[in-house]
Amino acid sequence: MKKTITNRSIIVNLIDDKLMRRLNRKYRGINRSTDVLSFEIGEEGILGEVYISYPKAQRQAEEYNCSLGEELARLVGHGTLHLLGYKHKEMGKYGV
Repeated sequence: MKKTITNRSIIVNLIDDKLMRRLNRKYRGINRSTDVLSFEIGEEGILGEVYISYPKAQRQAEEYNCSLGEELARLVGHGTLHLLGYKHKEMGKYGV
């Protein structure tokens, strides 16, 4: 279900690949790092948390031939769309 945002914050965490792998294994059962994970928090005023693997973002920026800032913005957008209830199939049309 898609959510409506009204005066909510998103916490963005830049982490290393080792921690990202642990989170991905614990919460998704996938024993490898990924670029972005999102978690709902359930506290008033906070939509959720977005975790971004900073090293992976650096590698992807180079791979996609864009700046690190652009790649980080794309990953924040991707994680935010997940918090709003979007699935990968729906996000493909937005390029995130």
